[in-house]
Amino acid sequence: MAPTADVHRFFRARVISITDLTPSFRRFTFGGDDLTVYGNPGLDQRIKIVFPTDSVSLDTMPVGEDWYTQWRELPEAERPPFRTYTTRYVRNEVSEVDVDMVSHDVLGPASGWIARARIGDEVLIFAPTTAHSGVSYGIDFVPPARVDQILLAGDETAAPAIAVILEQLPPEARGVVALEVPRDEDIAYLPRHPGFEYLVGARGDGDRHSHLLSTVTDAAATLAPSGEGSDVEEIDIDTDILWEVPRTAKGGAALKSARLYAWLAGEAGAIKALRRHLVAERGVDRRAVAFMGYWRLGRAEN
Repeated sequence: MAPTADVHRFFRARVISITDLTPSFRRFTFGGDDLTVYGNPGLDQRIKIVFPTDSVSLDTMPVGEDWYTQWRELPEAERPPFRTYTTRYVRNEVSEVDVDMVSHDVLGPASGWIARARIGDEVLIFAPTTAHSGVSYGIDFVPPARVDQILLAGDETAAPAIAVILEQLPPEARGVVALEVPRDEDIAYLPRHPGFEYLVGARGDGDRHSHLLSTVTDAAATLAPSGEGSDVEEIDIDTDILWEVPRTAKGGAALKSARLYAWLAGEAGAIKALRRHLVAERGVDRRAVAFMGYWRLGRAEN
């Protein structure tokens, strides 16, 4: 696939290194000649990775401008599966890209690929190019210009995005990280930021979301003293996508400053509950809350 000047496109890349960072986080380093023009707008830049399966090759994936429509028109058995991830590091000078993925029990094509991947295996990565400029709609961390405190919260699927945000925030930034990970050994995954308090805990054999929900509730009591709540439009997470990033003149861009900016990502059920607590119960301005339901319990996501 030859380099182009497109703002976003598919890159064909091969695995050149696999590193187990913790029991649940596995780093894949991808190489490929055209990764010299792989873009890196920064922060929580979303990308999509297309995986081959035993029955569907990468060559069947539509890669033109209308690729998603064409992909949906394929018979289900002929669709290459893809999932959403975050760019972790880019080294254009050596044509390398790092992506951290959650390693867990094999439940579908993505987790199966993560468990079985070997050096030389290939994927397609839909990502920005170095020609990208201006607003990136793959970046969901969009706070007002001035923020007193930042709350970053999520489960393990949000950890790579939170890690990049922490690395790229200035040292004077202040806030709290509330993260739930599968195991105690996973707590060490996040980089340290001098201005953030870390409320990171392992789920272990306990109830999913219990640590996340309790720590965000406790942190919000300090970060956002209770005010007058706002009406929150309830979203049916079984039929609709839970995703709202205030970035327009009617959203976050209308705020010059905020006492608290909250970035919430992970399983849709937990994120829905946290959004309701912050906006409806604590009165946080919804233009200062970004929430992303990355996945839904019991459902495969493309």
